Amino acid sequence: MRKKILLLLSLLCCLLAIFLYKNNQSTPVPEKKETADITDIHTDKARYKPGEPVKFEASLAERSGSSLTITYMKLNEKIQTQTVNAENGKAVWSWQPPEDDFTGYLVKVQSEKEAKTIAVDVSSSWSVFPRYGFLSEFGNVSEKEAASVLKKLNRHHINGIQFYDWHYEHHQPLKMTENGPSPEWQDIAGRNVQLGTVKNYIEISHEYGMNAMAYNLLYGAFRGAEEDGVKKEWMLFKDPHQKEPDFHPLPDDWKSDVILANSNDRSWQDYVIGRQKQVYQALDFDGWHIDQLGNRGAVYDSQGKSVNLADGFDEFLHYAKSQSPDKRIVMNAVNQFGQENISSAPADFLYTEVWDPYKYYGDLKKIIDDNRTMSDSRMNTVLAAYMNYDLSDKKGTFNPPGIFLTNSVIFASGGAHLELGEHMLSKEYFPHHQLKSDHELSEGLIRYYDFLTAYQTLLRSRDLKETENEIESRSDVKITSVPEKGAVWSFAKQNRHQKMLHFINFTEADSLEWRDTSGTQPEPALRKNVSIRLSEPRKIKSIWMASPDAKEGIPQTVSFTQKGNNVIITLPSLKYWSMAVIEYDKSS
Repeated sequence: MRKKILLLLSLLCCLLAIFLYKNNQSTPVPEKKETADITDIHTDKARYKPGEPVKFEASLAERSGSSLTITYMKLNEKIQTQTVNAENGKAVWSWQPPEDDFTGYLVKVQSEKEAKTIAVDVSSSWSVFPRYGFLSEFGNVSEKEAASVLKKLNRHHINGIQFYDWHYEHHQPLKMTENGPSPEWQDIAGRNVQLGTVKNYIEISHEYGMNAMAYNLLYGAFRGAEEDGVKKEWMLFKDPHQKEPDFHPLPDDWKSDVILANSNDRSWQDYVIGRQKQVYQALDFDGWHIDQLGNRGAVYDSQGKSVNLADGFDEFLHYAKSQSPDKRIVMNAVNQFGQENISSAPADFLYTEVWDPYKYYGDLKKIIDDNRTMSDSRMNTVLAAYMNYDLSDKKGTFNPPGIFLTNSVIFASGGAHLELGEHMLSKEYFPHHQLKSDHELSEGLIRYYDFLTAYQTLLRSRDLKETENEIESRSDVKITSVPEKGAVWSFAKQNRHQKMLHFINFTEADSLEWRDTSGTQPEPALRKNVSIRLSEPRKIKSIWMASPDAKEGIPQTVSFTQKGNNVIITLPSLKYWSMAVIEYDKSS
């Protein structure tokens, strides 16, 4: 009997052990997930004039420590540190940058658990390092909503805003009454526009140090414009007999097609520039964003004479500037049409709306390089390049890898990307809004615009020159001098004492078309410790790397060996884009 009891007890113990084991395996104790210490950092302006103080505000998690260590960096050099205290989950402080003009800084904010960064641009004018955004909704937008939109653009250091389709009619941008501008009107698509909203947006953009640019065509009129003083003899025709007026068709339910005037005609110039001066009297715009419709083919004036529209762009822009010398000008060169003429005119920078056949990554760099050559390195470039074009025909989400790869190419080539406004652009009609940005894209774009701003002198300065880049991989990563699927594209730029090597990762790319029109571009694999050999005759002092994809853009030391012209470097990481900076021995 006793043996039976002992056997039963042993069996019960075994069953209990099995139960406890299985229970412990199926319900593990959940790990505590750490949340970010620093939840947000922003500055009070997108651009600062030399001598202006920079005001910062950081938001912290409630349990965060009470102090932050702030490090101010100019490229890879630490120029100042300070400690600031936080109260009630916020830290507020200011910094007086050096007096240097046209300079970018990276500011590292270190808490007990993590480091975050934000960039600062000190530039007396936006024209050297333009970062262009847009607005497209001017109806019943509350002051709080407007402030929220511009605060977001400010976090991306957007220093100029294109006010798209804010106007009443192309030939009459302001709707006028006997008592002055009307308080509201309908734009060409019949959308409501309120004068107070436009004024409010201009005022807030100025508080952030942004330029407010009034969008309009240089040669557009509505049907029936004769009632407003537009004369038939100013119009443009598709035939020498004036039977077929040139026009741009628009949807049937819109107010009008766009009828084209001859922008080379001085009488039309006086008319449309006079209307723009009327705009400046009523609204505190900083300038005129002038649009066009690209190559119109063969066109004729009212006398049947052939008209070369592009040949007249230079004269038009000089005349417009002479009539409002304190106002700025930007003009769209659709697919580079007329860009050479614009590059010799008083525009702040060059702007290209990109369409086929400029469909590949290499074409984006070519446009930026060509613009630099046309302007003798005086003018930088902004590209209007619409992403995930077909994907945005229905509601969905942008594809982050496509966006990051295109921005990597544009930024590394020395350009900027018009893409950010109340929403992100996917079509040439800016109010179109079908795609949303997910958390990965939203956070990633902040890092990319911080990088563009902090390292602007190495990416976009006028003294940069393209240089030969004799380079090869010492690992399983293929490196090429042109974009290629399955490889890393590398090119180099140089100033007097530095060479910048850019590496853009197409190793997993399914296409080399920058638009990623259907949103299929896959995410590239993270590459670590990429060994590279390059030829470099000058003596190297040091090499460092920075990337918007690594360590919040903070510079990292790159190990290297140099024997004669032969240099071996190890790139710490490569996701989408990494920039290695060679610092030359100044005595070499």
